[in-house]
Amino acid sequence: MEIKTGDNSPCCDLSIIIPAYNEESYLPTTLKHLKSALLECQEIKDYEIIVVDNDSTDDTARVAQEMGNIVVFEKERKISKVRNTGVSFSKGRFLMFIDADTIVPVSTIEQSYKSLLSGIAYGGGALIEFDKKRENFFLGRLVPSFWNWLSKTFKMAAGSFIFCHKQDFVDCGGFPESIYAGEELVFVRNLKRIKRKSEAKFLMITDFPVTTSSRKLDWYGNWQMFFYLLMFFFFPFAVRFRKLCGFWYKRP
Repeated sequence: MEIKTGDNSPCCDLSIIIPAYNEESYLPTTLKHLKSALLECQEIKDYEIIVVDNDSTDDTARVAQEMGNIVVFEKERKISKVRNTGVSFSKGRFLMFIDADTIVPVSTIEQSYKSLLSGIAYGGGALIEFDKKRENFFLGRLVPSFWNWLSKTFKMAAGSFIFCHKQDFVDCGGFPESIYAGEELVFVRNLKRIKRKSEAKFLMITDFPVTTSSRKLDWYGNWQMFFYLLMFFFFPFAVRFRKLCGFWYKRP
């Protein structure tokens, strides 16, 4: 897929892309923390926050606009396309992708930006933690811990926080729009492929994890969650069918 961008050359330091579907309750907190963190990062002189409203039926767009952000719209319900749409309107030299229910610490933003600016890294992500402590040992604690181990060991970034050079994003084709879930894993793999001869690295920030919502543990029962994990482990091609990706698209 060809990634199209609005301008031929960047005109700001950083573009932050936030995909959002019916996020009027979580988005204000995310944006408030994000802007506060950006103000503390003195290296970042000029930035833009682009909220991509994915055909929301609530006040997501209004909330984002009233808080002074750029709002663009993407009607097709596909996470990869929503993120790519945000990039198509971006003007930054560097990109950050943050989920609408995710809080990113100041130090994480600072480390990621400095690593791109210095050339130490061409991209990266961060470890994750849930916003609430869960009594569910397997889904609430073991699975996130296992994911963080995978992230550190194999340099795999979760979609809740990814950063990279915009030109590299374009060169590797952006997020693959042929799938409905797991697009961040394919994107990172493609990014590493085009940068395999680079002296820079894919950086995983481990000291300051991002905090993301564990609301799906409230929405889905243990057996439903376990079913999705098994299905995508044994049948990875399921990500090509939206009906099989309800975990990412359906809400109670």
